[in-house]
Amino acid sequence: MSRKRYLQYMYSYPHKTAYRSLHGISLKDYAHLLKGCGHGLYVHIPFCQAKCGYCNLFSVTGQEEEAVDRYLEALKRQSRQYKELVSGAGTEFSELVTGGGTPLYLTHRQLSNLYETVRNDFSFSDSAQSVIETAPNQTDGVKLGILKQHGVTRVSMGIQSFHDSELSALGRRHRAKKAREALELLKKAEFSCINLDFIYGIAGQTAESLLESLRIAAAYEPDELFLYPLYIKHGAGLERTGIVPDEKEAFRQYEHARDYLLSHGFRQDSMRRFVRLDTQEGKQRAFSDCGFQTSLALGCGGRSYLGNLHFCSPYAVTDAECRMRIREFEQTQDYTKIRHGFLLSPEEIKRRYIIKHLFTCPGLPLRHYQEVFHSRAAEDFPVLDSWIEKGYVSEHAETDTKKTQDVSEVFLALTETGLGLSDCLGPQLISEPVRQAMEEWEKKHGRTYGTVQRES
Repeated sequence: MSRKRYLQYMYSYPHKTAYRSLHGISLKDYAHLLKGCGHGLYVHIPFCQAKCGYCNLFSVTGQEEEAVDRYLEALKRQSRQYKELVSGAGTEFSELVTGGGTPLYLTHRQLSNLYETVRNDFSFSDSAQSVIETAPNQTDGVKLGILKQHGVTRVSMGIQSFHDSELSALGRRHRAKKAREALELLKKAEFSCINLDFIYGIAGQTAESLLESLRIAAAYEPDELFLYPLYIKHGAGLERTGIVPDEKEAFRQYEHARDYLLSHGFRQDSMRRFVRLDTQEGKQRAFSDCGFQTSLALGCGGRSYLGNLHFCSPYAVTDAECRMRIREFEQTQDYTKIRHGFLLSPEEIKRRYIIKHLFTCPGLPLRHYQEVFHSRAAEDFPVLDSWIEKGYVSEHAETDTKKTQDVSEVFLALTETGLGLSDCLGPQLISEPVRQAMEEWEKKHGRTYGTVQRES
């Protein structure tokens, strides 16, 4: 096991730094994969009030209303082209996710127009979930009313801490008082699900100060809490400070936070996600097959998944790089031409399937894996057996409620120890070609901290 516990957050695979230029690929050739229902639609709004010190997401700051309008007009053109593409496939989306950036950076008019564009161009199932991200400074009653009007069901707000000194250390622009005010507004709006994000491993933070933030958050009865370790990536503002997070202290804070939430009515579904037990989601831990999901993205920086084709605009972090990519997006004439992405081989599809399932509950469905790939997961990836021996993962059976009460699936799931090692175990599943592509990107862009590492 590597001495480093925090190597990389494996929320998807492969990472966008492994994407490269593609030629001769048209979205028209993949549109049939969007036939029928059950697909996801993602909208990327790359605008923020300020770039947080740890942020390596695709976003820009200081944009005036006119500049945002120009971007939204381009997004509308893209939406119209995609509408024509899927109109004959009877496409029905089951989820709409609006991320960023800070989507509520938009004015009231822009926010309303955005939802009208998407709702007019695409069809959604009656039970479709609609998700959006926000930040305390951009949350007001009128905008929340617009979200309710357009059927938003889940709002996720990045608070990170209720201590102003820790917020300052992260480069956050809001203060704890503003976060409380925004939370009050969210509670009054009565969304189906409210999620709050927090960070641990901040310079000057202690286990007690983290617990105090969580106690304040718990008093608002959020449906979910996400706890993220602090990473300092290429292009992030904190990279220039030379600060290196103390992994030992960060893990100590994680253990305290985990134990507190588990003893105060939450269930842990992954290293990061905690769900309140008395909510509808918390009552039953349902299996969701996320290995072959199809998702179409609108906007610059949004990523689409269609079969073995993953694509998006070239990965960018710094303000200058992101602005350049946005200009390219706004000048695009044909959004159905795929110019940048990754074509997954059968082996990479297997890796993605394992990564997408193993690191969140209930885990990797072993029988389903064998049915789909005609091989055993441990035969394809012997490292899984070594993790069982070390106590990082274990097998358990659960009834498959979608079939009959007599049929059970056997899952390979992370143990308590394994959950805490997620960001160390995940990178061990990266293939050598993908690892080399990521390292090439890192070398080209001169990242000084947190480079992709091999496990020893």
